Amino acid sequence: MLGLPYIFANFLIGLREGLEAALVVGILVAYLVRTDRRPLLRWVWGGVSVAVAISIGTGFALTYGPKGLSFEAQELIGGSLSIVAVGLITWMVFWMARTARTLKADLHARVDTAADTSPLAVGVMALLAVGREGLETALFLWAGVRATGDTTDPLMGALLGISVAVVLGYLVTKGAVRLDMRKFFTWTAVALIVVAAGVLSYGIHDLQEARFLPGLNNLAFDVSEHIPPGSWYGSLLKGTINLSPVTTWLEAIAWLAYMAVVLPLFVRTVRDTRPPAAALSTPERALT
Repeated sequence: MLGLPYIFANFLIGLREGLEAALVVGILVAYLVRTDRRPLLRWVWGGVSVAVAISIGTGFALTYGPKGLSFEAQELIGGSLSIVAVGLITWMVFWMARTARTLKADLHARVDTAADTSPLAVGVMALLAVGREGLETALFLWAGVRATGDTTDPLMGALLGISVAVVLGYLVTKGAVRLDMRKFFTWTAVALIVVAAGVLSYGIHDLQEARFLPGLNNLAFDVSEHIPPGSWYGSLLKGTINLSPVTTWLEAIAWLAYMAVVLPLFVRTVRDTRPPAAALSTPERALT
């Protein structure tokens, strides 16, 4: 029960990132079939396979690469990469908010250009499209594992989310399931922004542990007596918003500043890119 918040947070990451990748692959495959370019499909699947392998390799490198380094060096690497992960996730949610309407048309145009160049170009296109999502997932999941100090629950949640995303992406592209993509990506983006704020806060803590940033002993609050880390509500707060019962001023400021800046900007971006109602009548139109 105590691991459920960690499972949910990483399930959300796996679901969103996995569904983006699954929809991109589905659009590519469907377009190649419709334009009678079936021989190019093996290049798409080859690119997808390489992207998955690179993503898994990145996860292993992040997990086992820093082993043997000093505590300060590990914390410095961990804190820096956590902040990089937050930057990537933030860029991703804004990118999807701005480009969701034209994603399908853009992919079709790029497929035409790549197919006219060489089959390898089609494979590279699939590799880059899926690899981007995979690397973001690996980095953000690794940051989440460091924040929770557990490996089983985050990995379980992410794998479950990716599995659901693959099935859902297949059903959506086949027209078997109707899903309002705009609402789905908007609400999951809001949830990921909250999670990212927590990862940013933990990254700041790592940099303080590494003595790279000051203020490790300047506490904003210490509520460990009221919110024990091992309690169900302590795990809930840690797994959802990464609230630590012992938080420094720099961590608290980073969390609040991120939420105060990124969330309103995202809401404004969504409003500015809102399409006409007719454009969202089907799942296919939601991505055109």
